[in-house]
Amino acid sequence: MLINNQSPTYVKLGFQFLVIFFICFFINIAQSILIPFAFAVLLTVLLLPIVSFLESKKINKVISIGIAILLAIGVVAGIIYFLSSQIVGFLQDVPSIKQHLNEHIIAVQKWIKTKFDVSFSEQNQYITQQADKLKATGTGYLKTTFFSITDTLLVLFLMPIYTFLLLYYRLHIRNFLFNVFKKEHSENLQSVINKSKIMIHSYMVGLLIEMAIVASANSIGLVILGIKYAIFFGVLAAVLNLIPYIGMFTATLFTVLVTLTTSDHTSDILWIIIIFYGIHIIDTNFLVPRVVASRLRINALISILGIVIGGALTGISGLFLSVPAVAFIKIICDHIDSLKPWGILMGDDTSYSEKNKLYKKLQQLSKLKVRKKS
Repeated sequence: MLINNQSPTYVKLGFQFLVIFFICFFINIAQSILIPFAFAVLLTVLLLPIVSFLESKKINKVISIGIAILLAIGVVAGIIYFLSSQIVGFLQDVPSIKQHLNEHIIAVQKWIKTKFDVSFSEQNQYITQQADKLKATGTGYLKTTFFSITDTLLVLFLMPIYTFLLLYYRLHIRNFLFNVFKKEHSENLQSVINKSKIMIHSYMVGLLIEMAIVASANSIGLVILGIKYAIFFGVLAAVLNLIPYIGMFTATLFTVLVTLTTSDHTSDILWIIIIFYGIHIIDTNFLVPRVVASRLRINALISILGIVIGGALTGISGLFLSVPAVAFIKIICDHIDSLKPWGILMGDDTSYSEKNKLYKKLQQLSKLKVRKKS
């Protein structure tokens, strides 16, 4: 049966849900291909202004793209080098950290024995049992870790190649899109392309600015407290903060555990939690809405739902890609009449000038019903 404008609403809605299901199924199956390409698209849009500027200076197209990609690689390499130098100092103190951690474990075991009358042998037996269970499942974890590292290396290898080719063939891709759709849709297509570029570029730049601000604030707070490896923990917390729900909790827990072994002041633990979550609250309520999400115009419900679905479909990569993907889908829905209700559902109420028209229509319908009853 063909779906058209005369089809019942439940038929059209059911068909749309079916399409969504198959799209999600396809993303889950083909994620090893789609994830590197999606990251490359984000990087392409981020580097496009640099490439356009270099080309405007009469620099060869290939050279311009190569300079932009090398610049991006240099920035990433600088960040990795900075973190590596911090990690080296951290790893040198690992034996001392283990020793102090064992002292804390012994103190906890003594407390358990005093409060719950559980002997050391019973506690050690329970710990040994749990360790045996972990060993039994260790092979599975090792395989998962190996494939995760392999996927990450594949993404890092393919991203520069995809980015180069997308920048080089961007006009070909644009001409392809305009030839695929009918001429009467050219204006809408151009609007979608322009808005998508602005949205992705704003999102990526905003994300980098937000991460830099959070890293600086975390590091300054930890330095004032006198926490060892303050800059490392501050930057790590800012990076993990990009992962919703578990990111900040993981960074705080890791920082607290290490600080327990390197600090003699237990009050430092409380101050670390206050600093990290205080900055996180400010970031969530002020930085993200103004710096990151100002051009996305997606309501909180759809953002969270998109993050959950993205994480379920493609793992950690989906957490990063879900927000710009939802924003891109919203832009498409806003330009297609049959999909405009979905655009309204995903968008922020304040971003729609047509809502007053909708209210007026509802009022008119209610008045007609009252008249018919009378």
